[in-house]
Amino acid sequence: MNLGIALLLVLMNRYPAATPPDAGRQITVAAAADLTFVFKDVAARFEKQTGIDVRLSFGSSGSFFAQIQNGGPYDIFFSADARYPQQLESAGLVEPGTLYVYARGKIALFALKGSSVDVARGLGVLTEPAVRKISIADPEHAPYGRAAVAALRHDELYDKVRDKLVLGENISQAAQFVVSGGADVGIVALSLALSPTMKDQGKFFVIPESSYPPIDQAAVILNSSRNKDAARQFLDFVRQPEIAGLMRSYGFALPETRAAGTTP
Repeated sequence: MNLGIALLLVLMNRYPAATPPDAGRQITVAAAADLTFVFKDVAARFEKQTGIDVRLSFGSSGSFFAQIQNGGPYDIFFSADARYPQQLESAGLVEPGTLYVYARGKIALFALKGSSVDVARGLGVLTEPAVRKISIADPEHAPYGRAAVAALRHDELYDKVRDKLVLGENISQAAQFVVSGGADVGIVALSLALSPTMKDQGKFFVIPESSYPPIDQAAVILNSSRNKDAARQFLDFVRQPEIAGLMRSYGFALPETRAAGTTP
């Protein structure tokens, strides 16, 4: 087990950014776990450019959705499922006109390089006796978990492998199960499989997007935010071409440009 990778993927709930020039300006971002690696880079660039401190909390979109409904102290919510921000908007909990579909996620079959599992064969390899445990994110809370189940059902494999499934609280924990040896293979976010840490240690197969519903991801600024101006700056920053290119490098597809406040 590579302990360093495991610790990275367990993930701190807070991202310890360096002290910015203007420590009085700060935003707290609730971000889906598939954004873990790319958003650390995004936040660092934003802090350098603006002097605004960014505190990142990573987790499952469903859990953040529940927290926000109960007054969770976040300024912006970057969800891996556009439906959660849409529901918050319908409930009057978001700043009007800020709903923004920022990316479309993809899933991949991932195993460590030393594994005998030939992920290049696709999902069919999961029925082999050598594959005893398969990690996915909990489909009750995580859109990537629902996508994994949908892909397995699409290939008529779900009933054959359901007893092998190990559920992570979010997609990062599902990936960590593979890295730590708790699972032989995992269905994870492509953005995690492409991260420098995991890419060097593993091998992956991109699961065809036709086998699961689109993972449209959306962000909103919350009504409860006390730092709406800074939050708007961050949301605008994410729209810049430089950040769009960074997102693509982590395997995200970028949907056609939509005005803020529109739905996917």
